[in-house]
Amino acid sequence: MKARVENVGTREPSVLPFFSIYLVCGLGFWFAVKGGLYTLIAPLAMTFVAVPVFDALMGLESRNPTESPPGRYASTLFRFATWLAVPAQAAVLLWATWAATRPSARLVEVIGLAVAAGITGGVMGITVAHELVHRSSRLDRAFGGILLTLVTYLHWAIEHVAGHHRRVATREDPATARLDEPLLTFMGRSLGHGFLSAWKIESARNARRGIQSPLRNRIILCLLSSVAVAGALAGLFGAGALLFFFAQSAVAIAFLETINYIEHYGLERRLVRPGVYERVSPLHSWNSAHRLTNALLFNLQRHSDHHVWPARPYYLLRHHPESLQLPTGYAGMALLAMVPPLWRRVMNPRVLAHRAQVGEPGDPMPSEL
Repeated sequence: MKARVENVGTREPSVLPFFSIYLVCGLGFWFAVKGGLYTLIAPLAMTFVAVPVFDALMGLESRNPTESPPGRYASTLFRFATWLAVPAQAAVLLWATWAATRPSARLVEVIGLAVAAGITGGVMGITVAHELVHRSSRLDRAFGGILLTLVTYLHWAIEHVAGHHRRVATREDPATARLDEPLLTFMGRSLGHGFLSAWKIESARNARRGIQSPLRNRIILCLLSSVAVAGALAGLFGAGALLFFFAQSAVAIAFLETINYIEHYGLERRLVRPGVYERVSPLHSWNSAHRLTNALLFNLQRHSDHHVWPARPYYLLRHHPESLQLPTGYAGMALLAMVPPLWRRVMNPRVLAHRAQVGEPGDPMPSEL
């Protein structure tokens, strides 16, 4: 099925909204330095209260970027908006680790700093890394790798690009949540099977190239790179930094997997014939046109367009009127996903209504090939 974009209006893409994530992170850590309960409450309140409220107040943005790409100067600014995440996340991690390992740090502050650093790594770091690992530039991909290393999830880049994009919206994809599957069940399946998928992809790649050395296995190198970062932090700030590094990584990974849960919940492509699925279309991802969250997440909520055209840069991603729309942005949906009965009450009718229109996953369909 060829993706269709109706006339929803066009606009010149602006780079300024995509710098807003750095302002939000800075504001969050301004509260965090006050210490005490502020350290824990600030990142949670900003992520799960302020962002959903302002999402509702600021409304939707469904206009599409103009067909002509931005000029060289503007394109460089759009790339710089993503590159800035590398020093920003590194600085956040260094400062948070230092603050959490001070002898005077209280337990609530240590927990709050791990949550704050983890949310930063998930919202800013992994989101930007997701954009960069799809780019053709080695520099972009290297920056994406650094961001993922800082949250102990570098192997995800391999599985995401070579696995998820090929198997999305099928039972074979660990990152596609099934209808009625609770969030925690999905997380366990996505984490375990996602790692195994990355290992199999890398093993097959090395077998084709005749590579046997474990030192050229990218999965092993991914793990060692994060261990090296953790070791460096421990050398700077003491053994407690090890626990802090992996704690903030766990928060970032949990945030990523929650977004994965939202993006394709209950959506499945139909079989054309055994082993061959219908082509990926804008109907196989959940989307949101909420203005603020799309600015904060580099248009990640225009997810359908990304899956149909993975090489399209974030600032040129398009809104598809026919794609499935979430009732709120990702932050609000993440809160909902944490309460399975409410999640099913809101999302299951939408999934079932969609299936009533396009057919059940097991229904036959004419061959596209």
